[in-house]
Amino acid sequence: MESFIQLRKGTTPRQVHRDLDGLKEDEMGRSGFTGRTTFFYRRNDPSRYRVEGDLRPLDVQTGTLEPSDLHDAAGEPLPLLSNDDCRILLSRRGQAAPFYERNVDGDELYFVHKGTGHFETEFGRLAYRPGDYVYLPKATTYRQVPDGESHLLIVEAREEFRVPEAGSIGRYFPYDPALITIPEPEVFEEPRRDEHEIRLRHLGGRTSLFTPHHPLDAEGWRGDNVAFTFNVDDYDVITSESVHLPPTVHLFMQATGVYVMNFLPRPAELVPGVERIPWYHRNVDYDEVAFYHGGSVFGVDMPEGLLSVVPQGIHHGIPERARERSRRRFDVDQRVEWKVIAIDTRRRLTPSRALLDAAPGEGA
Repeated sequence: MESFIQLRKGTTPRQVHRDLDGLKEDEMGRSGFTGRTTFFYRRNDPSRYRVEGDLRPLDVQTGTLEPSDLHDAAGEPLPLLSNDDCRILLSRRGQAAPFYERNVDGDELYFVHKGTGHFETEFGRLAYRPGDYVYLPKATTYRQVPDGESHLLIVEAREEFRVPEAGSIGRYFPYDPALITIPEPEVFEEPRRDEHEIRLRHLGGRTSLFTPHHPLDAEGWRGDNVAFTFNVDDYDVITSESVHLPPTVHLFMQATGVYVMNFLPRPAELVPGVERIPWYHRNVDYDEVAFYHGGSVFGVDMPEGLLSVVPQGIHHGIPERARERSRRRFDVDQRVEWKVIAIDTRRRLTPSRALLDAAPGEGA
């Protein structure tokens, strides 16, 4: 239920996200940031707490994790998080696999944190570089061929990934679909083997197909169910001088129960009194995952490669000292330079044992 009526009780600012006068703004809202909402104005930081139990935030430096594909060409990505709608995995493949892959459970969206190379696919060759998304439709046969060390985050969605519906600013923003890279058909002939293995990626078991011919032998294709790449540098950031905009403004792609967003460099808010730092919230209906690609916020470097996970209903937000710094440096800092990939999921995510073991304070 939505209502045009907004109630106001007790001490509150005249307008949200500004002139807090020492209070801590805390949002409790439905449907992410688009449904019914209440803002509490608290004396204390709501993200300061001690946790006992299963629902706890996790911060893991993915550069310390070692998927089997890091050292073994025949290895595979490392599962990090999962629910009935999606899985999130990490790949650090350093050399081409001696097999081909085909995900028969869902679409795959790779994000390239580090490394260059290309994907050999049935559609053709897709080169990649840092900042690229690589989209591979469900059941696409492919092989990753890195130039060297790589670091990729993979979002696997059970249902089809799609772009958000065009809003009031039109279908060319926040990104122009003409800027995606679509491969040209290519018949791959190397490597030559008596049999070529296609590993089917699926839950609950392991299956391989073996073909006497090269599996990537398509001389042409037609249609609109295609693989592509898109780089975050081509993403248009929507901004406001007078208010910090919610994450849903920066939506890139979505599937049933999973939403992928980009937080990228932009001008900082300029109206005096406005809060430039995201407010405290507990995102009642979504788990939140943030992957730090790089950049900085008001002179403080972002922790590259960090994966942060916050279950729905649990308070979180940027530390109060960073908020105070942003207010103190209001006339100095004119830009926010962060590069963060955010993934929100409607169902609760279950961390893998490997992710729990790597989290500070966790372990077997």
